[in-house]
Amino acid sequence: MTPKPQIVIGVTGASGAIYASAALRLLRELDVETHLIVSRAAEMTIKYELGVSTAQFAENADHRYVVADVGAPISSGSFETIGMLIAPCSIKTMSEIATGVTSNLISRAADVTLKERRRLVLMVRETPFHLGHLRTMTTLTELGAIVAPPLPAFYAEPQSIDDLVSQSVCRCLELFGLRPKSTKRWGVDLEKGKRT
Repeated sequence: MTPKPQIVIGVTGASGAIYASAALRLLRELDVETHLIVSRAAEMTIKYELGVSTAQFAENADHRYVVADVGAPISSGSFETIGMLIAPCSIKTMSEIATGVTSNLISRAADVTLKERRRLVLMVRETPFHLGHLRTMTTLTELGAIVAPPLPAFYAEPQSIDDLVSQSVCRCLELFGLRPKSTKRWGVDLEKGKRT
C-alpha cells in the first residue's frame, strides 16, 4: 500500500490565517497528511481574524507541532514530505529562510525543505514591498523556493471571500502536483465565449 503524501504547513503572523485554514481543509479532501506549525504571532492572528482558538484551527491537521520544538521529526531531512507551504508567510519568516537562520521550527523546516530540494511555497502577505523585500524574494527564488503572494484571480468569477481564498490556495497546492477539485481554470472550467 502506498503511503499518503505528507506536507508541512507553516502559519505565521501576517494577516491571512484564512489561507492556511482553507489549505488544511483542501488537503484533507485530497487525503494528504498534514504537519502543522503555528507561530506565536499566528495564534493571535487566528483568534483575531477567524474567531477561533488555535486548537480549533488545528482540527483539520493530522499532526501539530510547537513552534519552539526544533527537534520535531519534520526538522530532519530524513522525514519524507512533498514539501512545505507557508500560508501566510510574514516578511520576518521569509527573511529568516533566505538567510539560513533557523530560530524556530517553521524556519528550520523550511530550511530543510530547501536543502532536500523539495518544493517550498511562500504565500507572502505583507505589502507594499520595499527593495530589501524584493531582493530577499530573488534570493529565495535562486535557492529554489516559490514566492506566491495570494493575488485574486477575477477570471474565476468569485462570488465570495471563500471563493477568492480557495482559488489562491488551490493554485498553490497545484505547485506540489496536487489537483484540488475546486480549482477554476481559464479556458477549461470557465465559459470560453466570455473571452474578448
